[in-house]
Amino acid sequence: MRLALAAGVALALTTFAGCADDPPAASPSVTADPSTAAASAGPVTPTDAGQPPETPEPATAPPPASAGPLGSKNVPAPAVLGRGWKVYADPGGAEAGFLGNGTWTRRRDPHQAAYEALPIGCARPLPDTALPVPRYALQGSYRNPRGGPAQVLVLRFGSAGQAASYFTGYQVRMAACGASGAAQGLSVQPLWRTAEAASAVRKYTGAESFTEVSAVRGATVALLASSTTDPAGDVPWTRSTAPRLAATINR
Repeated sequence: MRLALAAGVALALTTFAGCADDPPAASPSVTADPSTAAASAGPVTPTDAGQPPETPEPATAPPPASAGPLGSKNVPAPAVLGRGWKVYADPGGAEAGFLGNGTWTRRRDPHQAAYEALPIGCARPLPDTALPVPRYALQGSYRNPRGGPAQVLVLRFGSAGQAASYFTGYQVRMAACGASGAAQGLSVQPLWRTAEAASAVRKYTGAESFTEVSAVRGATVALLASSTTDPAGDVPWTRSTAPRLAATINR
């Protein structure tokens, strides 16, 4: 569904697919979401979401609850995702890499969000083709019916073609990651795929598994990640959720 959801597996878990249940201790300075940090040099326009972004500056303020044209209307309400879902105001902190804003949605740096959502730490090498960088990124945080962490990342691109290109590149990388459990790192088990939506399960060695639903509609891509203990049992939910997710994101 910060999913990302990451230069390593631990960061990917905390940024897109997972979030801590207990608020971390307060810290005067944390690694920031670059959307809220002052740049130390002239602006640089990223061109490839498949390449890691520059190290962000320390955060000085919580991120806004919206991102350009993206607001809560573009992030699915809990009822859209199913019975028992609840929004979650992530408190952020040093480990999370941002300062909480007291709401369930927060602006993300587009390059950072699009990169961290990709599968990181796969046993197999991934394609290195360039991916478009979105113009805006907004993330919503939830608790699923089991009380586990879940996230939805909404990426708005400059055109429908760019969104389709990122969506395709994302799916190619997920498929290339490999489903066999590696001794270390990440494995991906595809569940199903259509031209405009897909579902898969990410499993990090020694950590939680996440059922994911991805969808593209117009110039927007949505990536939903929800912690799971029963990936096979989640399949009917993923199929029913995908069209509702797609209808929400491109408003």
